[in-house]
Amino acid sequence: MAEICTVKEAVRNISDGMSIMIGGFLNVGTPENLIQALVEKGVKDLTIISNDTGFVGKGIGKLQDHKQIAKVYTSYVEGHPAYGQCMDSGEVEVILVPQGTLAEQIRAAGAGLGGVLTPTGVGTVAAQGKQEVMIHDKTYLMELALSADVAFIKAYQADTSGNLVYRRCARNFNPIMATAAKLVIAEVEEIVPVGTIDPDHVITPGIFVDFIVKGDIEYGRNG
Repeated sequence: MAEICTVKEAVRNISDGMSIMIGGFLNVGTPENLIQALVEKGVKDLTIISNDTGFVGKGIGKLQDHKQIAKVYTSYVEGHPAYGQCMDSGEVEVILVPQGTLAEQIRAAGAGLGGVLTPTGVGTVAAQGKQEVMIHDKTYLMELALSADVAFIKAYQADTSGNLVYRRCARNFNPIMATAAKLVIAEVEEIVPVGTIDPDHVITPGIFVDFIVKGDIEYGRNG
């Protein structure tokens, strides 16, 4: 059963150098309170896996603002102008991954697979150093599964067993990231008793969730 705790308690075991998946899509469905707790904790040299890198002073961008990131796997960096400079200087290692490929790498880790085959990137710089596989006269790249030490996810509602409900487009990277990390922390807007949520509405079963936190700061109903 998932443990209900405060935001600060949820990040107490996160330390320098860890890898963290952070859900969201251009700050929709992003666990803002968990990110803020990470900023206040001051951990550094983090590897972040996310759809995008947020914006200045908002979302994942806060971690870059405070120089806490050493490496990032992502599909989009234009929201935060510092990443272009960091890529050129080598201050942060930025691994750009096609969005669909990133999603499937995470999904593969959650399913216990070693990776996925995709034609995306064949014949481009994205293929450098990767194994190519020929199937029925078509070339594919082998993209390895991508997991993390911790996943920060955002949902609208949780019951006390950790079953999660998402709202609208916040059901983006959050559900697959919940399956692909050793430790999963869910930030939610509401916590309700077991039996309150219709089982048909549960997207992430509680078996995947280790900690539940109720966001202390209201950033909008985007989970």
